[in-house]
Amino acid sequence: MSAESGSAEVTTPEQAREEIHKLVQRFASNLDAYKRAEYKEAQVRVEFIDPFCEALGWDVRNVRGYAEQYKDVVHEDAIKVSGATRAPDYCFRVGGVRKFFLEAKKPAVPVKGDVGPAYQLRRYAWSAKLPLSILTDFEEFAVYDCRRRPKPTDKVSVGRIMYLTFDQYLDRFDDIYDVFAKESVLKGSF
Repeated sequence: MSAESGSAEVTTPEQAREEIHKLVQRFASNLDAYKRAEYKEAQVRVEFIDPFCEALGWDVRNVRGYAEQYKDVVHEDAIKVSGATRAPDYCFRVGGVRKFFLEAKKPAVPVKGDVGPAYQLRRYAWSAKLPLSILTDFEEFAVYDCRRRPKPTDKVSVGRIMYLTFDQYLDRFDDIYDVFAKESVLKGSF
């Protein structure tokens, strides 16, 4: 899907790479502004994370108009974690079945070194019995294996199976696309 088109068209890997390239260039050119505390999570979601996911073929804004139970992406999906209702930022689904979560943070949050967000994501995914999930602020992109029960004492690296910075997205594009693109998930990537 072209981030600029507003449509939910099928994306080829080449189109996805080009869209992500544009996002990376824009992020790099304004990095200092994005890393300021004033730049909010909602802004990074709308300006970078949503278009990134759309480039991977996900209908983030439900442009197709699917019924609630069949939407590709549910924002603030309600799940039970230790008896309380929690809400991961994004839940990616196929045919209404959860496949993975994405938890977003603002770029001022150090994804690689902050234990809190990693533990939060792993708790959400473990509670929902999802094998993989993503933690990102667009500047950093971490994938966690969430099959092991998380503990509050875990180091931030526990379960982390991939860590990239935005300037590595194009070099590692196949690693991202082959697992998390909608087309790849439909083909059983995990």
